[in-house]
Amino acid sequence: MNAIPWINMIVALVLAPLLPGVINRTKARIAGRDGAPLLQLYFDLWKLLRKGAVYSRTTTWVFRAGPLIGLAAVLGALLLTPFGKSGAVLAFDGDLVLFAYWLGLMRFVTVLAALDTGSSFEGMGASREVFFSALAEPAFLLGLLGLARATDAISLSTILPAVTAATWLAMGPALALIAAAWLVILLAENARIPVDDPNTHLELTMIHEVMVLDHGGPDLGLILYGAALKLWVMGALLVSLLTPVRYGVAWQDALVFLGGMLILAVGIGLIEGAMARLRLARVPQLLMGALALVALALMLIMK
Repeated sequence: MNAIPWINMIVALVLAPLLPGVINRTKARIAGRDGAPLLQLYFDLWKLLRKGAVYSRTTTWVFRAGPLIGLAAVLGALLLTPFGKSGAVLAFDGDLVLFAYWLGLMRFVTVLAALDTGSSFEGMGASREVFFSALAEPAFLLGLLGLARATDAISLSTILPAVTAATWLAMGPALALIAAAWLVILLAENARIPVDDPNTHLELTMIHEVMVLDHGGPDLGLILYGAALKLWVMGALLVSLLTPVRYGVAWQDALVFLGGMLILAVGIGLIEGAMARLRLARVPQLLMGALALVALALMLIMK
């Protein structure tokens, strides 16, 4: 059995909480502040996991199971995620469909847990989350379809390693359009600016944050860790697409991938430091723009 995919997965499990730290530190530097420590999320997770949980009498087992099932779902997606040019732990034809379903399940149980509280406030956030995801998911799936058509493969572990420098030379404009659309989707799916602000506490602008207001202690820790893993998983796809370099040596390919993830985190921090959150009415336009980019890329690939 090849141990490299398992080692890569362990690296992802350990380093995923570092990405939000890099993003926040970059934003702070742009604003002229020192910012929180890079390891702040690790400290927060350690503190939350040692606390107890308080549950409202109006909630049911759905609320308690939501964070655990959500984390299990993103772990399932991580099992299917290639680590740069290295294959995933699990790889089979059509696994890209299961990958999308794992992420959809994570969102589904988070929304259910929010609705289970009976709070109209959390229901508002759940409604926004579902609406925006209904616009983002088609663009993400069309991007996968375009890459599958370009590489003649239907598995993530064969599609992304097949995107080489030669592929970029032959289909550069189409791949660039998919990468741009995936960046927008990554920001939207991970509650980042300009779609959402993970640090906001304003009722009229909260989306993801409002859905987890009633969670605390270990449950909130599971949600935060799951969100970091989701950011890593979606970032891994984008980095693998944008780094068509393969040395054939595991540690060299891993360094290229980790360097790409670091650059991506810094890039997200620069985006968040340079622009404000969009008005909610503008978010659907942004996501429809991403869908248009992917549709154009698909037409270029299939022409």
